[in-house]
Amino acid sequence: MKIDFRSIGGITDLRSGVYWSPDRLENEVEKRAGNFKNRSIGPGHIVAIFHGGTPAFFADLFALWSVGACAACLNPALTMGELENVVSFTGASAVLVGEDATVSQASLQSPVICTEEECRLEDVFIPEGGEDGPDDPAVILFTSGTTGTPKGVVHTFRSLISRIELNRDNIGADMKRTLCTLPTHFGHGLIGNCLTPLFAGDDLFLYGNMGVPEAVGFGDKLVENGITFLSSVPTFWKIVLKMCRPPNRQTLRRVHIGSAPLSAELWSDVLSWSGTENVCNMYGITETANWLAGASADTFEPEDGLVGHMWGGSAAVFDDGGQRQKEGDGELAVQTPGLMRGYLHQDELTRDVISDGWFRTGDSARIDEDGVIRLTGRLKNEINKAGMKIHPEEIDLLLERHPSVVEACAFSVPDSISGELIGVAVHLNGDSETDSAQLKSWCAENIRHDCVPDKWFIVDTIAKTDRGKINRDLVRQDCLPEKAGT
Repeated sequence: MKIDFRSIGGITDLRSGVYWSPDRLENEVEKRAGNFKNRSIGPGHIVAIFHGGTPAFFADLFALWSVGACAACLNPALTMGELENVVSFTGASAVLVGEDATVSQASLQSPVICTEEECRLEDVFIPEGGEDGPDDPAVILFTSGTTGTPKGVVHTFRSLISRIELNRDNIGADMKRTLCTLPTHFGHGLIGNCLTPLFAGDDLFLYGNMGVPEAVGFGDKLVENGITFLSSVPTFWKIVLKMCRPPNRQTLRRVHIGSAPLSAELWSDVLSWSGTENVCNMYGITETANWLAGASADTFEPEDGLVGHMWGGSAAVFDDGGQRQKEGDGELAVQTPGLMRGYLHQDELTRDVISDGWFRTGDSARIDEDGVIRLTGRLKNEINKAGMKIHPEEIDLLLERHPSVVEACAFSVPDSISGELIGVAVHLNGDSETDSAQLKSWCAENIRHDCVPDKWFIVDTIAKTDRGKINRDLVRQDCLPEKAGT
């Protein structure tokens, strides 16, 4: 993929104060691309990027694209065991790390490369553009399975560019100075918050992993940097509204909130705080390359579940009889030019969700006669913790590796701040003296922080269906609210 750096915006890392102009970004991309060519990395290769949230991340990403390779964007918080699993599954030709990485080459089958260090080498060969096609894989984003079979969403150059163009058509000039507070290894942060403004020539400001201390001065950050656009998750806004006074000068032109259900109350509170009516409840999923639909408060009255009209493509629902309908209630299905190519190495799973060009989202919705979409629930078991999607089956399988655990069942626990937390019921060996604190500590060593269960329930049995499968809903009912988690 050839990138015209004359139309790319600059990148500022607000944590370090580092600014990369388009010229510097182009220079860094060329040096990295030369190193990749020297290593025979090009079309048909997958390379894992195991860092993020900095200008260097985008230099690595664009350099891979310039030689025609596909980038697997990984969560930097993965444990070594998870990293080994994902790298092995993808068959990655290399793993790119940051300067502060502690990844051991001995534990991985693929070479570990710190491109920051290699860029200091002299006599780097500058390659010509890669020989990729529009339907070749460009990026892989993982939604689950880092301890089991990874669920990697493969997007092509065509699907990415299509989504970015649709985003720009619907947003207009409001992204002139965009702030990204989200990680760059999943679609909301990477595609919506970063690639969309950058490819429009707008300036990008990075402020990842913003916690409570930073939230106190968040309004001042917006004013100091003249931020016109930001998109984040509901949990982010719950923290900001609690910790931070409104900015003393309005700079925001547009705000997006997505990746988790947004209540009408929180929507209205953000309207009051931000100083703009253009606060939008967004709907999008990784498989469709970020935002699919949106509803702005300057057009709609805030309402639970309201996500408005499609941003390109078509929406329908599958009714109880399995028939596709343009309006009514049922499972939401979409046709969009931003649809993924499929799940990496999982053709059957891909066929389960894509049929005749329609992607079945697994979410229940209502579509009215005007094409306005309202989400009414989730059909999946997915746990949505502060916008991070977590599959309970992944936690089940991990815990059942523990020698004291006979069986485990993870489920969602309602929470006023994060939306949902992770609860887990664990059936232990009869003679085991292991307690929940020990299990939690063990999990922390074997799975990323976001997936460590928050509420633990030691039980005598795990409820089953009549087919012998875990009955997740019944387990949840048995544990909540009568029993207190630890």
